[in-house]
Amino acid sequence: MNQSQNKQSNKTQITLAATLLATLLACLPPQARAQAAPPPQEKGPAPKDAMLHALAVQYPNPYRAMEAAEVKAVLDRVLAYLDDSTPAELVSKSSGTPIVRLDRADPDAVLKPGDFRLTSYEWGVTYAGMLAAGAATGDRRYTDYTVRRHQLLSDLTRLYHPAVKADAANAQAPIKSFLNPHALDDAGALCMSFLKAQQAGIRVDYGQMIDICATFVTRKEYRLKDGTLARGGPDGKGGVKMRPLPDTLWLDDMFMGVPTIALMGKETGNTKYYDDAVRQVLQFSQRMFNPKLGIYMHGYVEGMQDHPELHWARANGWAIMAMVEVLEVLPKTHNGYQAVVNQLRAHARGLASFQDKDGLWHQLIDRPDSYLETSASAIYTYAIARAVNRGYLDKEMYGPMANLAWNAVAAKVNAKGEVEGTCVGTGMAFDPAFYYYRPVSVRAAHGYGPVLLAGAEVIEMNRKYRFGVNDSGFMYQGPR
Repeated sequence: MNQSQNKQSNKTQITLAATLLATLLACLPPQARAQAAPPPQEKGPAPKDAMLHALAVQYPNPYRAMEAAEVKAVLDRVLAYLDDSTPAELVSKSSGTPIVRLDRADPDAVLKPGDFRLTSYEWGVTYAGMLAAGAATGDRRYTDYTVRRHQLLSDLTRLYHPAVKADAANAQAPIKSFLNPHALDDAGALCMSFLKAQQAGIRVDYGQMIDICATFVTRKEYRLKDGTLARGGPDGKGGVKMRPLPDTLWLDDMFMGVPTIALMGKETGNTKYYDDAVRQVLQFSQRMFNPKLGIYMHGYVEGMQDHPELHWARANGWAIMAMVEVLEVLPKTHNGYQAVVNQLRAHARGLASFQDKDGLWHQLIDRPDSYLETSASAIYTYAIARAVNRGYLDKEMYGPMANLAWNAVAAKVNAKGEVEGTCVGTGMAFDPAFYYYRPVSVRAAHGYGPVLLAGAEVIEMNRKYRFGVNDSGFMYQGPR
């Protein structure tokens, strides 16, 4: 082959390589072909490794930012399932017939059975998630889901609270655990959803319900001597409750109580609530946050010298969610504002270091042989995306992380709209076996609200910022 033929052959090889690269890039979605590698500067035959960077990668979930319509399609499945499986109706316990007129406190009345309870703390999160999804998508069906059920709870409170207040031990009511709360689980998350809805302009009479639940959270729940929300207080019979031991902190309670306390600051304008919310975040963190790992232990018992460092994923979710909810209403001029932001950032850095390769987190965060868990991963997705949207976290660092997490969470929503891979209700333990072997179930109510919140916040984040593939990696690419 002469020199002219060699040159022509080299040009042909380069042209073929360029054509192959262009073809491969054209097959990618627009976000993923935002920036190609620069063309080679060397002349001559293309080496055998020239195109290896362009080989197709088999990611288990989409390696890109989902379009808003794709996210909404996931949320729509969840909405359809929950709307069907959690009826907002009253029926006769003895006959099962519907009770249409809510004009008297019928002791035989119960909520129509569904897959989930309408007054659980998990459903407080779900109501907030529906409101967020309605705002992000513009689809009124999400908002109406919460409004219908809040209206029913308001009507039942009006009818049954007088009797429960007069004789809590013997009165019958369809929502007695809410009307006569005994723990933060009975009141805190529901109260958060009521306050969020009222402050968003939802026209339901929330006054009586907020009075019941906010009073319990802010004034009746047991606290340690320094004011930290705790379990294991007096049992009313001269002893103490074992929850599981006296004077026990559950990290879960950062969320079960603190957002409501902060929202009461916005509701009343009284700064004592803001002060208390900040104090709770910092005092929980002082006792339970491991600054080396950047994550929290699940339980703490006042007076013990050593504490089991078991870093349960969902409890860490409740903690970071509590912080973004507090910051949503805490005035930036408050002297504790920056301390809460700093704690949020420290926690987010820790969580980032433990994210699994496909986007989820493990049941025990720092133990990769424990199973991957959906509800905690969804909560992290929501909280991190919210923190990016509010400027608490760098969009360059955490935007791709939140998108990767959402894509993995979305894959856990099955065709029926059920959320798979969620750990069932979990107490506090001092051994790893308890957490490793907790069952998972699509009936674990903890997964649904976080999925709604996560999807809504990811829609907002990707509406605000562009993310795509830069030189093979998924990156921030500027504002919209």
